Amino acid sequence: MAGFYLMIFAGPGFSPIMPKKLADPINHPLYISVTEMEFNEKDKVLEISSKVFTDDLEKALSKATGTIVDMYHPKDKALVEKQIAAYLNSHLQIKLDNKPLALEFVGFELEEQSTWSYYQVSKLAGPPKKVEIFSNVFYEMNDKQINIFHFAIGANRKSTKLDYPSTVAIFDF
Repeated sequence: MAGFYLMIFAGPGFSPIMPKKLADPINHPLYISVTEMEFNEKDKVLEISSKVFTDDLEKALSKATGTIVDMYHPKDKALVEKQIAAYLNSHLQIKLDNKPLALEFVGFELEEQSTWSYYQVSKLAGPPKKVEIFSNVFYEMNDKQINIFHFAIGANRKSTKLDYPSTVAIFDF
């Protein structure tokens, strides 16, 4: 996952190319998010990336803020970053060994019809024995929402999914 950080922080003057927004709204038959979490043993950091459909994120942020949010052409990118961080922090919580984590928002990028958002948690003591995830991402909008989670510690990778209305997943390592 460290490569994601290189794409975000590529140096002075770096500006990712924003894809054009489609003229018609996307009508996708699946409502899904995928969240990858990896414990970086060397740096004692939990690296998190979450991929969602951009139109779903725009709808959720618009509903949460009461304003129209355009991810492809934001009037204020810093404000959109705060809105994404606030939404995900209220709808995605992670505990390692029964200790709640404060997710630090790193950034986001658009990939065709999807948005990747990135988080990290630094200064962890070591790899967790138990991971508890609470997620109700987009549940307020769709009762067909599926949230998929992958958690890796070295070569040990575990995965699960939460179908609406389930909100808690637990991994034991």
